[in-house]
Amino acid sequence: MSSVPTTTRRRVLQSMGAAGATAVAGCVSAPPAEEQAAKSTPQPPNMNESPVLDTQRIAGNPTAVPPPIDRDSPTTVSVEMTTHEQVAEVEPGVTYTYMSFDGRIPGPMIRARVGDHVEMTVTNDESNSMPHNIDLHAVRGPGGGAEASMVAPGETKTFTFKATYPGLFTYHCAVPNLDYHISSGMFGAILIEPEVGLPAVDHEFYLGQHELYTTGDAGEEGHHDFDFEAMKDEEPTYVLINGEKYAIGPNGHNEMQIETGESARVYYVSGGPNLSSSLHPIGSVWDEVHPQGGIGSDVHRNIQTTPVPRGRR
Repeated sequence: MSSVPTTTRRRVLQSMGAAGATAVAGCVSAPPAEEQAAKSTPQPPNMNESPVLDTQRIAGNPTAVPPPIDRDSPTTVSVEMTTHEQVAEVEPGVTYTYMSFDGRIPGPMIRARVGDHVEMTVTNDESNSMPHNIDLHAVRGPGGGAEASMVAPGETKTFTFKATYPGLFTYHCAVPNLDYHISSGMFGAILIEPEVGLPAVDHEFYLGQHELYTTGDAGEEGHHDFDFEAMKDEEPTYVLINGEKYAIGPNGHNEMQIETGESARVYYVSGGPNLSSSLHPIGSVWDEVHPQGGIGSDVHRNIQTTPVPRGRR
């Protein structure tokens, strides 16, 4: 991972999705009636074919963070997402059929506060070949919303949940095989702020790590298919930050720019599905760390490297 510019103060919130037994138990598969359809997979081109790109950029912009919440009372926060299956470049000359929320990896960051009702609408683009849904670890309820949001191509569903505990949590697609969907890009983070809000900082950034398991080798030009055996063996072709090789920093899109002396908070989610992360700001330390995305527990201070467990398990 490329380093960010030197700062005098840094804060990090980690998202692993482990919000107690209730949330962990919420990672369930699709209802049995949906299972057969969920297992269908598209037929990819051969390695020597060069499919037309559906998007020039799959990497999420790390500065695309909703503004801090500046209100004293709860409200209803409406969130709409569309799932996509899109051919994009992992690196120049290497393509893959990603799956995503709103066409970016990680999916859009959701921001609400304790006491809010979040109205979640999920649309499965009609051009897709598989069903999708969303399981949010900020939801205290069956499947984290997965069963209520199961959508076939061309369908839309809406459900509402109340945010009852603060923290940074992961969300992901949870249809069988969910590891395939998560590895292909279907994960993101939802921040539930405490009633008193978070301390002000000069900048906020949003990053997501995941592994990609493909039938080709890293750098092998052509279109790569997903490799289930490599995923089971935990042998990724790529470990990516924001969905592309070198998406962050001067060799990529390079949007993480701040001045010396400014403060920055980093929201970091590890989608996995297998590997955890060790997050270190090169040339500095994290002034404050909220382990496992917890808000309200003890803050760790002056931490050189902090583990960010994968969010799915």
